[in-house]
Amino acid sequence: MTLPATFVIDTPGDAIRAAELRRVKWLATSVLVVTFAIFLAARALLPLHPVFGFIAAFAEAATIGGLADWYAVVALFKRPLGLPIPHTAIIQGNQHRIADKLGEFIEKHFLEAAPVEAKLRQIDFGSFIADWLRDRKRSEDLARFALRLLPEAVAATETSGLMTFVSRRITAQLMAVDLAPLAAGTLRAFVEEGRHSGLLDDILRAVHQTMTQAETMAMIREKIRAELPTLLKLYRADKFLVNKIVASATAFFEEVRNDPKHPFRGEFDRMVLTFVDRLGTDPTYAERIDGLKRDLLARPELTSLARHIWENTRTFFERSASGETQVLEQYLVRMFVKAGEALAGDAELRAEINQGLVAVLRTVVAEQKSGVSIFISDQVKAWDMGQLISLIEINIGRDLQYIRFNGSLIGGLAGLALYTLEYLLRLL
Repeated sequence: MTLPATFVIDTPGDAIRAAELRRVKWLATSVLVVTFAIFLAARALLPLHPVFGFIAAFAEAATIGGLADWYAVVALFKRPLGLPIPHTAIIQGNQHRIADKLGEFIEKHFLEAAPVEAKLRQIDFGSFIADWLRDRKRSEDLARFALRLLPEAVAATETSGLMTFVSRRITAQLMAVDLAPLAAGTLRAFVEEGRHSGLLDDILRAVHQTMTQAETMAMIREKIRAELPTLLKLYRADKFLVNKIVASATAFFEEVRNDPKHPFRGEFDRMVLTFVDRLGTDPTYAERIDGLKRDLLARPELTSLARHIWENTRTFFERSASGETQVLEQYLVRMFVKAGEALAGDAELRAEINQGLVAVLRTVVAEQKSGVSIFISDQVKAWDMGQLISLIEINIGRDLQYIRFNGSLIGGLAGLALYTLEYLLRLL
């Protein structure tokens, strides 16, 4: 990551503060010059009257106090008069130590688990999310943002090989599924629920309808005529046999359909259950089903169908992202708004969201706080200290300059007090 090495100080507020700093600096320097001039004048006029001694003492001490505080303020940022005086340019000379201590201070006092968790628990994330989603304008913006990402996500999926990986994983998972026990369990549940009886009724009805059709009757008649002796054919025995077969079968089917306790139904139940048992235990059935599964998954038509579905989905996403169709966007907006309304009305869910986010964010902060400390330290180390000092001076330099005023005043008063004490002692 490229760390910023410079600061841009060009905002209107910075310009105003810089002008005010220059004004205060000029005033502080003017006070220093004036006190020094007063000192010189008072010392020159001292022979004329003793009061000038008091004035000179005040001005002298004020000048010395002003100079001392000027040195202290300048030494904090720069070298006074450019001289390599020890323990000056304190901020510049300790940039790396300040950077490390600043990062350490923030890590220990701002990113500790207890204060972070306390602050996080003050935030109602659930209500914020609910209010945000319920705002239709925001949900529309979120839907459009999601749609704009879809084509890129689809393209990334195709170019990254993710589709190939997913399709292979799906195929491998399908191949690993043992269909025989699954099919047996499904059929057993089907039989236990009695749904196979309806299937039997449908089969009987279908067979009955088929056998009573003219085409079926003609086909059966031709088959019987081919098998009967020639003598019986002359007497049209085939027609009699067909009619008897159809009548007997129809009667049997109707009898089974109308009698829920017909013995044939019991036989049908036993036959189905036997088939289910064999399907779940017989390796032959399992091999046949696995073979059908492999053949089905290997069919090129299945691959073509999957590709066609994917292409249609991608086209639909692209049309939705371009605004050509509003179907998906409107659906997403409705979904987001309904989700917000549901969340707003579910206090328990909001509480769970808040608790979950607090736990997640607390863990993230705990795991990353040392990285934050290092990041802050690296940032400060990479700063251009000349510009940083200019930035500090612009924002707090005005207050620092008032130290010079205070130094002149306090120094002058101290000097006046000492001179007064000395004068009184001389009188005694």
